[in-house]
Amino acid sequence: MENLARQSEEQPLALLTLADVRAAAGRIAGQVVRTPTMYSKTLSQITGAQIWLKFENQQFTAAYKERGALNALLQLTEEQRSRGVIAASAGNHAQGLSYHGTRLGVPVTIVMPRTTPTVKVMQTESVGGKVVLEGETFDEASEYARSMEVQMGMTFVHPFDDPNVAAGQGTVALELMEDAPEIDTLVVPIGGGGLLSGMGTAARGLKPDIRLIGVQAQLFPSMYSKLKHVDLPCGGDTLAEGIAVKAPGEFTSKVLAGIVDDIVLVDEPMLETALALLLQIEKTVVEGAGAAGLAAVMAEPELFEGRNVGIVLTGGNIDTRLLANVLLRDLARSGRLARLRLTLQDRPGALFKVMREFDSHHVNIIEIYHQRIFTHLPAKGLITDIECEARDRDQLDRLVASLRAKGYSVSQVELG
Repeated sequence: MENLARQSEEQPLALLTLADVRAAAGRIAGQVVRTPTMYSKTLSQITGAQIWLKFENQQFTAAYKERGALNALLQLTEEQRSRGVIAASAGNHAQGLSYHGTRLGVPVTIVMPRTTPTVKVMQTESVGGKVVLEGETFDEASEYARSMEVQMGMTFVHPFDDPNVAAGQGTVALELMEDAPEIDTLVVPIGGGGLLSGMGTAARGLKPDIRLIGVQAQLFPSMYSKLKHVDLPCGGDTLAEGIAVKAPGEFTSKVLAGIVDDIVLVDEPMLETALALLLQIEKTVVEGAGAAGLAAVMAEPELFEGRNVGIVLTGGNIDTRLLANVLLRDLARSGRLARLRLTLQDRPGALFKVMREFDSHHVNIIEIYHQRIFTHLPAKGLITDIECEARDRDQLDRLVASLRAKGYSVSQVELG
């Protein structure tokens, strides 16, 4: 394993300290949920590591971001409180800042791109934030927020590149290490780097030899590229939108350069698998970024085998339709759902004979699609797609083998 911390020539001794995180914990105590830490026997058996989960998806706004936002708010002067705060965010930072700002009587303005889904606007407004839609991209929205900061004298609260925010996020590690002191490895998602900066600083202060592993979506390897001095493409449609950051923080980059041991990149199928596994086994809903830690352990088992691993389930804000898609795709990958494509002759009884094969193998048919016109087959041929449900992949494979043995051309429509 490549140790990034030991590559750093300049250790960031004064950027962030355990004392900063402990002070943040004192400030926010009783105002955020002290979320549970639980050992997962089943995930430990699956991964070969001893897995502890920190359920930050049980915060009021369903994400750890409340901690940093609140710590920043509590350090404002009276004049700053009266003028209000502003941020650019279309995610969990917006909700955490809005919720606690409203609770403390601090006006909160959130600038979001005009392309932001309505549900995110409504969620932020429902906890007291004033939403301004400006720009087509997050960068444009952030630029506008900065201009409003100057024009209206508001205080800008960055979602990650801020020592007070990072210190607040670090309180997750204080709780986790108190609840499970045997943990020797932390696996933490990285977007801009605020969470791992805070958690890593706190954990390393408590246990100097602890191993700190960051996780990024393969489509957005921004901090990975920065710390490893490579230039990987960055962008795309990732399930882990909460860590889809193209430009990591300057402050957080300096902190992480001095403490992180390695960064693991995870692809989209592994993120989907981890998210589905957490729902099936732990009965907990996480967003894509919230599944990144488990995805890393599953993607690189040799890094974690036999170790005591702490994983943060960072948030649970996921669109229900997207969640349904992820779960169905996971069933397809496991062989429990499939779409089989058969070439048939367009004559009476052809489909019936195929149905008998499904019946004899006890495979349930969900949908049937006939295609007679838009096909390269002769006029008397047709393509039939059959969506079906099996007990497992072996049962599905036996059905396919039986159909082919009877002369049918069968292929399975694969996921992308």
